Amino acid sequence: INETTELRDKLWSNTRYFRQQLTEAGFEIQEGDHPIVPIMLYDAKIAKDFADELIEEGIYVIGFYYPVVPKGQARIRVQLSAAHDQEHLDRAIDAFKRIGEKHGALAKV
Repeated sequence: INETTELRDKLWSNTRYFRQQLTEAGFEIQEGDHPIVPIMLYDAKIAKDFADELIEEGIYVIGFYYPVVPKGQARIRVQLSAAHDQEHLDRAIDAFKRIGEKHGALAKV
């Protein structure tokens, strides 16, 4: 790690790409550049169902809703990694778009 920044660079590249793609798709993401990405859904049932459907597709996410976060602040959290490649990210992004559309979770952009 001290000799190269390759993994760190890939992590930041993955983070920027994932955040940009989901934002462009119409998801509200809390601002930041860190690889823990909170996708705001606000509704607890939608967050739970959305997370369950992603997990069924092999995309590991965590749904957070009351009492973990305040009522009305439900979200899904994604943890990006340098181990993810472009195919992993695109597969996750496609699933987010499809499931987000199904649940009416996409903003009109």
